[in-house]
Amino acid sequence: MVDFVRHLPPEPKRRVRAALKDAGKLRGESDAVRGGHSGFWVDGRGGLGIVDGMREELQAVVEELKAMRDAGVSHVYLADGTLGNLRAAVSAAGSATTKPAVAAPAPARGGPAPARRKTASDSGGVREMVLPMGEGGARESRKAAPKPAKPGPSVPIPPPPVVELPDGDATEQLAWLRKRVLQCPVCNARVKPGKKVVFGVGGTQADIFFCGEAPGAEEEVEGEPFVGPAGQLLTKIIGAMGLSRGDVYIGNIMNWRPEMPTSVGNRPPTAEEMAFCLPYLRAQVEVVAPKVIVALGKTAVDGLLGPDPRRKMGQVRGKWHEFLGIPLLPTFHPSYLLRNDTLRTKRMVWEDMMQVMERVGMPVNERQRRYFLPR
Repeated sequence: MVDFVRHLPPEPKRRVRAALKDAGKLRGESDAVRGGHSGFWVDGRGGLGIVDGMREELQAVVEELKAMRDAGVSHVYLADGTLGNLRAAVSAAGSATTKPAVAAPAPARGGPAPARRKTASDSGGVREMVLPMGEGGARESRKAAPKPAKPGPSVPIPPPPVVELPDGDATEQLAWLRKRVLQCPVCNARVKPGKKVVFGVGGTQADIFFCGEAPGAEEEVEGEPFVGPAGQLLTKIIGAMGLSRGDVYIGNIMNWRPEMPTSVGNRPPTAEEMAFCLPYLRAQVEVVAPKVIVALGKTAVDGLLGPDPRRKMGQVRGKWHEFLGIPLLPTFHPSYLLRNDTLRTKRMVWEDMMQVMERVGMPVNERQRRYFLPR
């Protein structure tokens, strides 16, 4: 893995390392190469080893590779030596077998003790894992451990609720809807103790409706969407448009943070989870009646437009669609910008925002048109 990371281009290398550091276990290539069992290591065959309990870190790498794939990245550079090592590791892993430990026979009286064969457990529970690369993204191959179950809801999700808004103005209807969502038994049953159900915020007559997929760790603490690092970046984007958070409406399809087996990381909501929460989002859109909806990220796009396994974010970004008869523009999620902090990706999102501004009749001045252009 160290060899793999070292031969990535600078930007993907930085993002993968950042993902690993976020998981809290990467201590540097030197520790890994020395075999300190603090992270990834490269064995004598050039294969990839991993200490038990490192699945969260690998998941962070896999999710980053998937995000790169969804953004239209189809190839990752590997040096010839690295590719050869990976192929050798795949071949070796394919021929490896795991056998249960068998007690050694007792030595004959007065004779030497039989030699004990070293096993994976002798080296701190190290198990081999390889990550082949290709246009289909990252794939995992484990020979010594079964593939863990994909995280999902712990209990079945009931059918979606029926939401009928009461009479009244937008402020009264949103207040009623907010109370209903915050008291929703299904939503509350899926929120961890001490955390909160999350409802949208913003202007009741906003022209622009920003829609994400689900709350994260910071959002379920505050009970407000987009307040973490990605939310802070979204606030800056809104400010660059000449607006404030109170001038727009910000919400998520999901009203709770999708359940995870650990407190580290997030997972995309399932189609079933989004289907349950979607009536609440539709009701918010109906009350606010925006001129434009901005879908932030592929998961939000799938939730609003319907799932499509062939859909790539790099292909639909910046192109107009419709949701409930309202123009909808997909763009990258702010968290993607945090992982891909380049002038090019910033410019792509900013061009989408200028489209939104023009669509709702906002002026775009010359200074704004030059944002994130190469100098």
